Amino acid sequence: MLVGTHVVDDLYQGAVPALLPFLVAERHYGYAQATGITLAATFLSSILQPGFGVLTDRRRAPWLVGAGLLTAGVGIGLCGLGGGYWTTWFAVALSGVGVAAYHPEAARAARQAAGASAQGMSVFAVGGNAGIAVAPLIAAPILGATGLAGTPLLALPAVVTALVLAAAWRSREPAPARGRAAGDAATDDWRAFGWLTVVVMCRSVAYFGISSFLALLLIHRFGLSKGAASAALTVFTGTGAVGTVLGGRLADRAGRLRAVRTGYVLTVPGLLGLLFAPDPAVAFAAAFVLGLGLYVPFAVHTTLGQEYLPGRIGTASGVTLGLAVSVGGMVAPLLGLVADAYGIRTALALLLVLPLIALAVSTRLPETRVAVARA
Repeated sequence: MLVGTHVVDDLYQGAVPALLPFLVAERHYGYAQATGITLAATFLSSILQPGFGVLTDRRRAPWLVGAGLLTAGVGIGLCGLGGGYWTTWFAVALSGVGVAAYHPEAARAARQAAGASAQGMSVFAVGGNAGIAVAPLIAAPILGATGLAGTPLLALPAVVTALVLAAAWRSREPAPARGRAAGDAATDDWRAFGWLTVVVMCRSVAYFGISSFLALLLIHRFGLSKGAASAALTVFTGTGAVGTVLGGRLADRAGRLRAVRTGYVLTVPGLLGLLFAPDPAVAFAAAFVLGLGLYVPFAVHTTLGQEYLPGRIGTASGVTLGLAVSVGGMVAPLLGLVADAYGIRTALALLLVLPLIALAVSTRLPETRVAVARA
């Protein structure tokens, strides 16, 4: 059930990039305005998600799983109903708050179920990947038929899932509140966690830059329809589901850091392939490679964060899945300004430095004792 809730919650993260071509076409937004919508999805989320993590470290709050995904769905459902830019912006921001509320408690539960296995955490993460991947497949046909007025239909999965969760939890015994153990602070490695946060921020900016501009690049460079271009997003995120599972398996067998570095090594040729693709087929192949590269380290980041801060699992999850991840959405409008002024390819070219920085910073990360023991 936990993986299923992750599918639904992250569907609303994936819906935001899928909405951008429709916002550009129907409301004539510029690239900076369109990427500003991406900022809306992540701005409040980036501020609040670590706070939700601290909250769940002090007291378990399983109700946040259902309430968070419901809020995420309602926000996306409302975003197409108001014609004004700021009405849309705040509706998408509401969705981001829901995403922020969901992740720390859900990641804590996944950690408890998976134990020390990075592959176990990758199974939970792949639920989110699947949600992001199917979002364009769901959003594009609905909005293609109804226009932005059809966004309330996108909220239905969240409403149904929240009702199922409410019924399931009502039949369970309430779990006791769990505080932080007194001796946990001595085992927290904040220095390593700080370096890890830099690595995750690099991935975040690269991911949001690619997901914001991939469909738009294919539309404007190759003349693809909005639906066909959105399919490239599905390739990117769908391959990411495979990459997430492979990353967890590699992390358990060869070490966390080898998995992280493998992903960023793959990202560089994938981005070069997208920039210099002579036709849509090569661009789709590049999206495939980028999906592998950016998702192989995805769940491993969270596992590493939880192992660096074993006494603050909620905080570690909130930062790796929240503040650091959401930085990309905050940077996306700046990339939009570059795209407006110099073109989409120039904006994407700026992303090339990020996997190189991530590789360099990863040399400062220590391998965890759990990973060494499993290797």
